[in-house]
Amino acid sequence: MNTSKKQLNNQLILAPMEGVVDPLMRELLTSLNNFDLCVIEFIRIIDALLPERVFYRIAPELNNDGYTASKTPIRLQLLGQHPQWMAENAVRAIELGSHGVDINFGCPAKAVNKSKGGAVLLKTPEEIFKIVSCVKQAVGKEVITSVKIRLGFDDANLLDEIVDAIVSANADLLTIHARTKRHGYKPPAYWEYIGDIQKKYDIELVANGEIWSKNDASRCKKITSTSNLMLGRGILALPNLANVIKHEAEPMSWAEATRLLLHYSQLELQGDKSYYFSSRLKQWLRYLKLQYPEAEILFEKIKTLKNKNDILNIIGINNTN
Repeated sequence: MNTSKKQLNNQLILAPMEGVVDPLMRELLTSLNNFDLCVIEFIRIIDALLPERVFYRIAPELNNDGYTASKTPIRLQLLGQHPQWMAENAVRAIELGSHGVDINFGCPAKAVNKSKGGAVLLKTPEEIFKIVSCVKQAVGKEVITSVKIRLGFDDANLLDEIVDAIVSANADLLTIHARTKRHGYKPPAYWEYIGDIQKKYDIELVANGEIWSKNDASRCKKITSTSNLMLGRGILALPNLANVIKHEAEPMSWAEATRLLLHYSQLELQGDKSYYFSSRLKQWLRYLKLQYPEAEILFEKIKTLKNKNDILNIIGINNTN
């Protein structure tokens, strides 16, 4: 009988990009693509069981049984260093409707690392074991416990120890961002490390990092020997990238992307954080211009503007408010 944990195939997961893929962006991207899962921006766990309202604020999809409007299941991600508090909050996340729980050991942010969260824990595989083990025991065998890591902090010397700790703690799924914390987001991604891990350990793997096109996805799958991918910045640059990879859809045209920008702007201005509209739109254009030369032109036109009406006039929305 085959007892291998490696059973997933061709899974595409939307990455939890802090401060970028918020509920509105998740709604748009999952409506455009047939993602298998969407991992939510991390919830910071310190020394308490967080009230339910915190979970609902970060993941309003919990009000819809843990699905986006387009029926993509969501999974809450927790970031922290205290095993027991991580476990208690993981149980709460599951009780509220999260489809499994994800543990963040990859965040490179200095503020997070200073408080002993995120990627800094890659220096101490034994602490990773304690956290993952405690969470897994708390949520039980039937609940998927997934983990996201980088190759290491300064280098990949501890990668085997890190993965061994995660496997020994009975995690179900491991996403590897194929760069160290020191690498940040600089290309390339070192996919070959994931390929090595695939050969050594019986755990389901998801590859992440530098997947911008269908060709990148194909090369990544070949090098890593996993068909499961997590898409981050690439899906912001090409908004239908998941369907381009999964269903061989045509890449979104600039005309289609423009209509999407207009729709996004309208939704952003209706939201309770509309005062961020200018910065959020410019942030997305910084990604879009990696795929579309026209986005560079639009970005240059609005980059110094702060007044929403001025921006709306340029991108073609008649603001009637």
